[in-house]
Amino acid sequence: MKINFITFLAAAVVTLVIGFIWYNPKVFGKIWMRENNFTEDDLKKGNMLKIFGFTYIFSVLISMALMSFTIHQSGALGMIGGPPMIESAKPSFHAFMADYGTAYRTFKHGALHGFMAGLFFAFPVIGINGLFERKSWKYIFVHAGYWIVTLTIMGGIVCAYA
Repeated sequence: MKINFITFLAAAVVTLVIGFIWYNPKVFGKIWMRENNFTEDDLKKGNMLKIFGFTYIFSVLISMALMSFTIHQSGALGMIGGPPMIESAKPSFHAFMADYGTAYRTFKHGALHGFMAGLFFAFPVIGINGLFERKSWKYIFVHAGYWIVTLTIMGGIVCAYA
């Protein structure tokens, strides 16, 4: 199982594209601004290069983590010690990978697992942080919705092409 690292770089762009749409004032941007007590002027003060640069870097890390959520063969690879150990793996590993190496490697399957990661991991994390920060349910749902949609698409890309 070869890993296509370009896929991680491409999947990371999804966070930016979905973010531009999701947080647009015509979609959820006005709600997001109101729930954070931001004004238009507040948003102009940020260092956009730093914000978008680190967003992209963190998104690459997320896309790499999604590989273990979306590609079932990663578990088999982990059992033998990772890619460096493929050549010395037992014949049963090679037989398994020959039979199942491409099983469930579709956009649809990855999207399902990305959705589940968003719903069962990102949403609770955002919810917990939001509750302790005394944020509203609108705030929590806007962010959780963004991550559920984003992880769904990223999961599909990673599963189908990584």
